[in-house]
Amino acid sequence: MPSLKTSLISFVSAVAMIGLPAFAQTVPTAPAPIQNELGRAPAITGDVQRFSFPRSDLNVMLDGIKVQTALAQGGWLAFRPMGPHWEVMGDLVLTQDEIKPVQQKLVAGGLTFTAVHNHLLRAEPLAFYMHVHGMGDPVAMARTLKEALSLTKTPMTPPGPPPSTTTLDRAALERIMGRKGSIAGGGVVQFSIPRAQPVMEEGKPIPNPMGVTTGINFQPAGDGKVATTGDFILVANEVEPVVASLVKSGVEVTALHSHMVGEQPHMFFMHFWAVGPTDQVASAMRKAVDLTKSQPSK
Repeated sequence: MPSLKTSLISFVSAVAMIGLPAFAQTVPTAPAPIQNELGRAPAITGDVQRFSFPRSDLNVMLDGIKVQTALAQGGWLAFRPMGPHWEVMGDLVLTQDEIKPVQQKLVAGGLTFTAVHNHLLRAEPLAFYMHVHGMGDPVAMARTLKEALSLTKTPMTPPGPPPSTTTLDRAALERIMGRKGSIAGGGVVQFSIPRAQPVMEEGKPIPNPMGVTTGINFQPAGDGKVATTGDFILVANEVEPVVASLVKSGVEVTALHSHMVGEQPHMFFMHFWAVGPTDQVASAMRKAVDLTKSQPSK
């Protein structure tokens, strides 16, 4: 007859063996399971896997300017492990007729959305942005999100690599912004500016790639001008001074809202639009950034 100690060891070993496959399915150790479901490779930062879904099918015009996809139509999904489960956050770019079916598919699949709003005004066609959220098995969540995207005209072919050059004066933009930018499609120069202090969720910092940085994008607008849009991430007492700074500089504030639910501190997201000479537009952006508690320029 086996001893109590031997029986206990056998029981623990059996439980561990039973639990291993389920845990492996819930928390992939490599990007392949989610990648295979979504049909594209992620950008990996730390333990975050971020997948891009740009709306390159939309030919957006605003104030006589063709808005480059990388300037304002860059949908994305980001996954990260959270204990025994995974979390997904993202921003889907949708036309008006795509909003309802996507909402229905997300909710039916156990996911939710935390915001639906515009970024720009007067744009044709007018795109809306749906911030999605979920906790659970990453492959199941990826499958639901892929099914939701299949109800839209979002291109499901993976985007190509970004270009290495731009017609903008990148050096001037980086000098004024005080930071390094990156080049995206259409010659867009992008700046991602983290907060000085982390945004928290359930007592843990939300990684920057999951949408908690200020994003400022610039594209050529003809006649030596640039167009800019993006979003500031702000705490409550930063909203009024940033609004005042932008408007006084001739920048149009186009939206102000939340993106998330339950984060600490509660954050506000402010979208904007401006067209003008590079120095003038970039200086307006830098002045507003300096009114926020962002990581200092280098």
